[in-house]
Parts: sequence; structure tokens; C-alpha cells
Amino acid sequence: MTVLAPKRVLADQRTGLVALIVLLVLVFGSLRAGFFDERFVLFPLLRDITTLTVVGLAQLAVLSIGHLNIAVGRMAAFGAMFMGLAYDNWHLPLYAGLALGLIAGAAIGALTGLIITTSGVNSFVVTLAMDFALLGLISLVYSEVTTSAAFVTKPAGMAELRQYSFADVCVGDLCGSGAVPQLFVFALIAMGLVGYLFRRARAGREMLMVGTNPVAAELSGIDVPRRIVGAHALSGALAALAGFLLAVTGGSFTAGIGSEFMLPSFLGPVLGGTLLTGGAVSILGTFLGTSLTQVIRQGLTMLGASVESLSLSLGAILLAALSLDRIRHVVGERRAVRR
Repeated sequence: MTVLAPKRVLADQRTGLVALIVLLVLVFGSLRAGFFDERFVLFPLLRDITTLTVVGLAQLAVLSIGHLNIAVGRMAAFGAMFMGLAYDNWHLPLYAGLALGLIAGAAIGALTGLIITTSGVNSFVVTLAMDFALLGLISLVYSEVTTSAAFVTKPAGMAELRQYSFADVCVGDLCGSGAVPQLFVFALIAMGLVGYLFRRARAGREMLMVGTNPVAAELSGIDVPRRIVGAHALSGALAALAGFLLAVTGGSFTAGIGSEFMLPSFLGPVLGGTLLTGGAVSILGTFLGTSLTQVIRQGLTMLGASVESLSLSLGAILLAALSLDRIRHVVGERRAVRR
């Protein structure tokens, strides 16, 4: 069994994504020379890609078992809320607050998974209900605890994370690129850990088996409810990490964190080769799919495209991605029948 959907298909898809990204960068760069500006274009572009890659991984975690997480943005806000409380009210250091927020995100994700397994209700319905519940809870907490509808305390190191690039990390006379934000390290760590989970760890392989066929997985001795809860807990933790990255980028923790995460959370994984029906994921593909959508967004913005045009373009990309997902699913079924 493989972690990723048929290796040759995914390799071709990733190669195609890389080629398309390079082509678009060259096209946008030729039309607007400022597209290659390290500090004012590439740095914020890669910072956005960092955050949205983690968001994509949060959705990928539940897609692996054939579920959806409609509340991914609100879980990001939930985790970020605990981080804001940790910094503003409890005066915790940067990474202690981050750890608390990740635990909170994992807990709300696990609760969601537990509701799904005990009630038998579809993940779409449960996560949609969780989205509304968290919206009310988070708004209530911010209105009761804060005076400016935001936690604005910045612990030591937060400003540096927002502003510093790899150019600020030097070994002797050799320094990194000024276009790559230090926040990118968080995406690399998340990709590495999630990749290890699905490629090497038993829990990840069992999640993929649940996504392929939950009945067969249960008959083979896999604790299906446990893997469902685990997948949703992982999704919640990754969503909270994305909320942290967005708060660092914006400079404060607000109730609106994650409100625009829904569409990107699907675009990256589905464009990258993760199946909506479960059983196959692509971590590198998620990064490439996210990069493609953000390059398109940035390029069109610099060309003066309206907000409506951007939304139309991203919607068209999602429809194309869903069509590709369906085609891959049908082709896979036909090949299985021929064998």
C-alpha cells in the first residue's frame, strides 16, 4: 500500500504543477518586473504560501479518511484564541503559548471526531455544526475578555518571526535568501511530520486504509473510530498552527482569524493529488497546489485584477481540481476492474 495515490500519476502531476508554477512566474515577471522583488512581493507571497500550506495539511488529515472539515477556519481561530489568552492574560512565552494553542486545536478536533464516531452523522454535517458553534463561542470570549476585539500582546520573538527572512540567518559569510521568511520553517516541519505519519507510521497507514474502505479496515482489525478521532485531532492541531502563523503575520490574535481558510484548505490538497474520497494523500503536492493558487492570485493582483476576477479564477481552479479528482477516481476504478 502506498501513502500517495499511484506514484507515477502523482509524480507526473507534481512535475506538471512545478512546470506550471515556473511558467506563470516567468509570465507574470515579464509583464510586471516588480513580481521578482524579494522584500515586497516574494517575501509576503511565500509567507502566505507557508500559512495556506499548513491549512491544506489540516484538510488533508481528514481527507485521508474520506472526511471533510468545514470548520477548519474556525478551529484555527479557536487555537489562536487560546494563544492570545496565553500571551495577553497569562504572560506565557511565545512557544509555550503556541503549544497551548495546538493542544486546544487538537482537543476541539478530537471532540469533533468523537461526535462523528458516536453519532454516525456525516462529517460534513458535524463540522458545519461545529463551525457555527465555535463562531458563537469565539465571538463571546473576545467580547468578554478583550477591550479591542483582539489580543494584542506580542511575546518576545513574535515580531522577529513576522519580519525576518533567511537572509537574517548567516553561517560565516553565507546567508540565506531574503525572499524566504523564517516562518517557512513551520511549514517544513509540518510537512515533514505529516509526511512521516502517512509514509512510515502505523497510525497514518491505518488512516489511509480507513479512507480506502472503512468496512474492510474494521474487518482487518483496525480501530476505525480511534483513527477517525486521531485524523480530526491532527486536523485541529494543524489548523491551530495555521492560526498562529496568520496571527504572527497580522500582528494580533482576532476572532476573524481563519475566516478565509475554507477554499484554500481544499485547493492545495486536491490540486496536489489528495483524493476527496480518501485513501491517498500528497504532502508535497499540497505545497505545490497551494503555491500555484497563490502565484496566480499574486500575479493577477499585480496586473490589476478585481476582487471578483480573483474569486472567479480561484473558483474555476477548484472546479478543475474537483474534475481531476473525479477523473483520477474513475480511472483508478477501471484499472482495478481490469486487474
